[in-house]
Amino acid sequence: MMKVDVQKALAARILKVGVNRVWFDPERVEDISIAITRNDIRNLIHEGAIKKKYDIGVSRVRAREIAEKKKRGKRKGEGSRKGKATTYMPKKRAWILRIRPLRRELKKLRENKNISVSSYRRLYRYANGGTFKSISHLKKFINDNKLMRR
Repeated sequence: MMKVDVQKALAARILKVGVNRVWFDPERVEDISIAITRNDIRNLIHEGAIKKKYDIGVSRVRAREIAEKKKRGKRKGEGSRKGKATTYMPKKRAWILRIRPLRRELKKLRENKNISVSSYRRLYRYANGGTFKSISHLKKFINDNKLMRR
């Protein structure tokens, strides 16, 4: 095979790519080796004897597969998480999930006359202040402080 290093370098400069991205047609190597001017190289590019190879990028296939699985709710377990707990459950949402059942329970206890209205008001304020972490915690507090009516 003939030496075509100079032609390759020239073609790279003309095509504005690296030397490794220049492709020569194996059947036209003789013509290419004869070409010595930039104009000769340009003509060969125009004829298709010299081409620019595509740049190799990073494949997104695997990333797309993972994204699709995450969309379906997979790959989201404890071990896959990065970031604070509040990233996955915002503070406000956690609060809502805690306070609503407490308020429902208090309302039920008041309506069934299990606690007095004054006790209800006090417990409601406690709940609002974040004293109770669950309904069972609330019930334990009521029993410990003897607020349940007989």
